[in-house]
Amino acid sequence: MAPQTGRTYGRSLRRRRRWPWIVAALLIPAVVAGGVVWTLRTEGSPEQTADRYLTAWSDQDYAAMRALAADPPADFESRHRRFLSDLKATQATFHRPRPTGVFADGSSDDGVVGFQARIAGRLDWDYSGQLQLVERGGAWKVSWTPAALHPLLDQGLSLRVRTERAAPAQVLAADGARLDGPDAPGSVQQLIEGMRQTFPDRFEAPTRYRIDLVQGDKVVRTVVEAGGTRPIQTTLDLKVHRAGARAIEGVDKPASLVALRASTGEILAVVNAPGGFNRALMGKYPPGSTFKVVTASALVADGVEPDQRVTCPAEKNIGGFPFHNAGFEDFGTLSFRDAFAHSCNTTFGEMSVAALNGGRLGEVAGSFGFGSAITPGVPAVRAEFPDPKDDTDLASASIGQGRVLASPLNMASVAAAIASGAYVPPRLVTAEHIPDQQPDNPQPLEQGVTKALRELMPAVVTDGTAHGVSFPAGTAGKTGTAEYGSGAEPPAHSWFIGYQGDVAFSVVVEGGGAGSAVAAPIAARFLRALS
Repeated sequence: MAPQTGRTYGRSLRRRRRWPWIVAALLIPAVVAGGVVWTLRTEGSPEQTADRYLTAWSDQDYAAMRALAADPPADFESRHRRFLSDLKATQATFHRPRPTGVFADGSSDDGVVGFQARIAGRLDWDYSGQLQLVERGGAWKVSWTPAALHPLLDQGLSLRVRTERAAPAQVLAADGARLDGPDAPGSVQQLIEGMRQTFPDRFEAPTRYRIDLVQGDKVVRTVVEAGGTRPIQTTLDLKVHRAGARAIEGVDKPASLVALRASTGEILAVVNAPGGFNRALMGKYPPGSTFKVVTASALVADGVEPDQRVTCPAEKNIGGFPFHNAGFEDFGTLSFRDAFAHSCNTTFGEMSVAALNGGRLGEVAGSFGFGSAITPGVPAVRAEFPDPKDDTDLASASIGQGRVLASPLNMASVAAAIASGAYVPPRLVTAEHIPDQQPDNPQPLEQGVTKALRELMPAVVTDGTAHGVSFPAGTAGKTGTAEYGSGAEPPAHSWFIGYQGDVAFSVVVEGGGAGSAVAAPIAARFLRALS
């Protein structure tokens, strides 16, 4: 028995030798009246326990969490599993935000430790929560209640993800007004149909998710919701649009009007009458003499001055083809400014062949958007300037005839470029929906062009082909009479493009005849309606 007694004694002695060290770690002295009292110190800190608890929660190690909780309920694990299941979570992480600052140590005086939760799943969600730590048996423990899962939770309450079908995206005007209601003007409905073609997914009823606080089957409140579709924000200005619609009322032939904010390229109005075809954006017409804005820009950039003397005979043979002015009017010798104002076909045809061969006119046309695709958020055609095949073809192109084609939107952009000093691709839907559009990247016109054309275009209204039309002060523009078909007196589309302040515009009337007689008065009515 002696050996056995010795072994027992040895183990007892070793335990007695360890015990003072353990006690020393847990007992701290407190000085009181009459002596010193030894008190028990709680191991660790609330933050350290909270960190271990949150790490275990992230790992879904519910046994470790239970060991760190004070008086956990019997269904501790199932509650946590149901919490994530109700939220349709595929992953969840929980952590204590690290304190910042020189004096921050993350300590908690009241035992409350905040945490951040990130739930990933059907609906990704971040939220903030709190853990209440208490001292139990010489250690810090999480005083668990349902609020430890989420601050809103109490007995009988739970958080659940709900799924529902949302309404398709709304279409909004620049001021936030709804555009897609049943009473929308026909021209606006055309635009919305164009948006459906461009953004088909936005017009489908999407899935929307929300997280509800529920008690049984009753929804107490919706905590968060997401999904659905953001509205489609357009640049359309209903005031400007209504002014355009009033301006073409009573016109007995198909007509279109487009207005832009010159400095940004934002489309303010698109009006077509009658409906059925969006000729304003999809129609391709010879632009006639409105294209002389481009031709004049090329001539000015290459050295022609507004006061330079030029000739304007009634008729001129260019490349074996006779070109003539409207009504065979002979203006003799005059300034380049006046030749532009009176829309001298013979002047522009002759000067273009003399100075703009070798693709120069096409290069300048490209700086106004000709040949480039435009993506305003609805289908729209590009303006076309094919390479001239000979002198006759070049002379025809210089006055907007032959194979040159453009839409009212294209030509409104030409006027806008003069008003702002740069070509800006037009847009109807805000840039966030059109990632390849760069509305804030204008392409400046060549040196001297803006200054000269801002002198030439007002002369059309004050002294030239549109001087008989009552335009508001400050209007600059260009008439166009674009022949099509055949015969001694072929039919012609009536054009007027221009700007006033930061509003640029284009008007076309199919088969309307002279631009000064038909399109120009429509433009004047439009501008007066904006006043």
